[in-house]
Amino acid sequence: MSARTQDEIVARVRAVADRDLFGFRTEVLIMALDYRHVREFVADDPADDGWGAADAETVEREAREYYAFALGKIEGHRGISARRSVEKLTEFAWLLGRDDIVSAMEAADYEQYGAPKVKEFGVGLGLEWPSTEAMTRMAAGEPCRPDCDEGCER
Repeated sequence: MSARTQDEIVARVRAVADRDLFGFRTEVLIMALDYRHVREFVADDPADDGWGAADAETVEREAREYYAFALGKIEGHRGISARRSVEKLTEFAWLLGRDDIVSAMEAADYEQYGAPKVKEFGVGLGLEWPSTEAMTRMAAGEPCRPDCDEGCER
């Protein structure tokens, strides 16, 4: 079980629905729902014997793995993928009961493919931020390099 109750997760899915155009947030949230609660949100009825709610350990493991994926999207100047990463990491933090991380991510600017927001997630979970000059600059909301033509300056 995650740090949130089934009813809290259902309420969160409903609350984010209007700003979850591509379902990235919902995708993370429903993994922590049990069979009885998830049925409302999936088009294909999952098999009762094949669906299980992710526990807190699984949620945290997947969050950490997704953080590494998100770093690659930032470094690669991948706009939509980086936006997806920010949305999913926000919901991972929420599932873990880390409202402090959610607040820090919400307060951080989005510039440079969400790098400041993703860094807040990593800091909150004690994860290392890449020490390259480009990622240091991007986390500060600056272009990866002054003459970047990959999107930082646009």
